[in-house]
Amino acid sequence: MEQQKKNIPNKGGRPKKANKKDQLLAIKCTLVERKAIEAKAARSQTTVSGYLRQSGLARKIVSRQKKLPPEVLQLTGMLHHLAANLNQIAKKRNSMEQLDAFERAALELQSRDLKTLVVTIKNYVQ
Repeated sequence: MEQQKKNIPNKGGRPKKANKKDQLLAIKCTLVERKAIEAKAARSQTTVSGYLRQSGLARKIVSRQKKLPPEVLQLTGMLHHLAANLNQIAKKRNSMEQLDAFERAALELQSRDLKTLVVTIKNYVQ
């Protein structure tokens, strides 16, 4: 069997690579970013593909997880709660039913809570 392989004539052409790069990876970037990447690739005397491959494999990227402060999470929860309550009141109001005294009081309370929340958010941001 080995003899048969030796007798096959060489067809010519480029020899096969051991690690063929046949996977395509596309990225999106701005024109400015593209020009910067192309310039860096040219400075390192490699192709853009080779430069990005080396950059991605050789460099260690430190990922930061965004963690919101507890105050912001509390304010977000309160906003969701207020929004749900106001939505229920608006739904009842839009169905042409009149609000009773209890619902008007709840609406007034929600309104005060919302105003307090707005002041709290403004103070937190400043």
